[in-house]
Amino acid sequence: SDKDFGDLTETLKGNTSLMFAEVSNAPAKVIKEFRKKSEKPVLKGAYIEESVYVGDDQLDALVDIKSKEELIGEIIGLLQSPAKNVISALKSGGGTIAGIVKTLSER
Repeated sequence: SDKDFGDLTETLKGNTSLMFAEVSNAPAKVIKEFRKKSEKPVLKGAYIEESVYVGDDQLDALVDIKSKEELIGEIIGLLQSPAKNVISALKSGGGTIAGIVKTLSER
């Protein structure tokens, strides 16, 4: 393979379990949830989107990675925001040109 797994291959020696997921942060969330009841499993490493994470101290960083769906939702929210502001201005301006211009200028 032409992918660079860095220190990950050395880390996976010994007793190791593997988790595969389509959502990049799902395995880390499962481990973190399980850890509320037990000290194990310990995260040895992860390979996500061309990035290598080695060590149990990376668990929180992996949990914080946003999934593709979460990123798309944030982008849609950002794109809708200006449209919502214009609609709000149109509604609060009383429908008159002067009221709309005044409301938009105050924002």
